[in-house]
Formats: sequence, C-alpha cells, structure tokens
Amino acid sequence: MLDVIVFDADDTLWHSEPLYRHVESRLLEMVSRYGEGAWTSDDVYAVEKCNLEYFGYGAKGFALSLIETAIELTRGEVRGRDVQTIIDMVKEMMRSPVQLLEHAGEVVARLSESHRLMLLTKGDLFEQEAKIARSGLAERFGIVEIVSDKTTDVYRAVFARHGLDARRVLMVGNSLRSDILPVVELGGYGAHIPYPTTWVHELVPPEALAGRDYFELESLAQLPDLVERLEREVG
Repeated sequence: MLDVIVFDADDTLWHSEPLYRHVESRLLEMVSRYGEGAWTSDDVYAVEKCNLEYFGYGAKGFALSLIETAIELTRGEVRGRDVQTIIDMVKEMMRSPVQLLEHAGEVVARLSESHRLMLLTKGDLFEQEAKIARSGLAERFGIVEIVSDKTTDVYRAVFARHGLDARRVLMVGNSLRSDILPVVELGGYGAHIPYPTTWVHELVPPEALAGRDYFELESLAQLPDLVERLEREVG
C-alpha cells in the first residue's frame, strides 16, 4: 500500500491565491493615483522574487514587498497613510475565513479512514498554523509539516524524518514546481490538480516537464479513484 498521501494546502485544499491577487490589484490602483505610469502585476512580482531569499513565502513577506513596490513605483512619494492602507489590507487578508475548495472536506475525511495523511505546506509558520487550525481539517492529518520552501532536498529530508519511502508516496497539489516535480524526481507519485489562478513564480516551462510522469486531475473528487488504482499497482 501507499505509505502516505501528502496534501499541499494553499489552493489545493483551500483558496489562497485570489486573496493575494485582490490585494495586489488594490495596490496597483493606489499607486496609479500618483501618476507615475501604467503598472502591472509584473512590477509587483519583480520585487517579490528578489525578496523571497530575505522574507520567504507568506503574507508578511508579501506585505513588505508591496510596501517596497509602492516606494519604487511612486519614486519615494508614497504617503504614510497609503503605507498603512497596504498593511491593513494584508492584515484583512490574513483574517479572512479559510474557504475550502469543493470536495476538499469530504475527500480528506474519506481518505483519512483508510490511509495515513500528511499535510505539507510552505510559508510562514504562524500564518500556516492559523490557517490549518481554521480549516477544520487538522485532525484528519497524522503528520503536519510547515517548511520554508519545497525542493527535492526538503522533501527528501521530510520523508526520511518520518521513515517514508518516496516510491510509496502520493503527493497531491496544485503547483507542478513545488508539489509535483520534486516528489516525482524522488520516485514518488504526483497528482496535479490545477487551480484556476497560478502565481507566476510557480509556473513551469513546458520543456521542464519532458519525461516527467504524473497524474493530471480536474478536481479533488477524482482523487479517491486514483488512490484505489495506485493501491492495486503499488500493493
């Protein structure tokens, strides 16, 4: 049997990306009032990407990147009250209710009755712990891991810490870059469930997918059938 089924959290079990993009759009609307130019989400991402090595993933780093973006795009003219508005927007985002994706609750509950489940998410520890607690799904997972990034080495270390054979692991997630390809590289199984909106940082060029075998699902509702099929093959 599969040793464990590993779930990503943000945009796999609950909605996350739309909250970030909504705040981003409000920032761009704000800086447009300074008349410095027509700015786009690419300008925001350029700052975010540079800051990942300093602030990591999550809403706090996002807030700092938005403030830096506002300073750059307004040539230092951004007002203090607008900086406060950015901070307030991110706080509001962090307080937002956790909205589960369709089928998330029922699928996790069903699979938890027959399989060992792990929740493996990246980002700020405090933020992710709070979302997991508010999701109502925490008790379904025997293992919860919050990591600063998702790379092949990180997955290898997590699996080793829990005595897991990567070849008997199924990873479920919306990001090919962070969820699927690292586990496939270790010999595990990947079930990719695309989310309607994907952060540009998580996009993977087509050539990087050559020779990589994983399963593509339309929704979480298809996951139990895939698990049954894998059990017949793995077992």
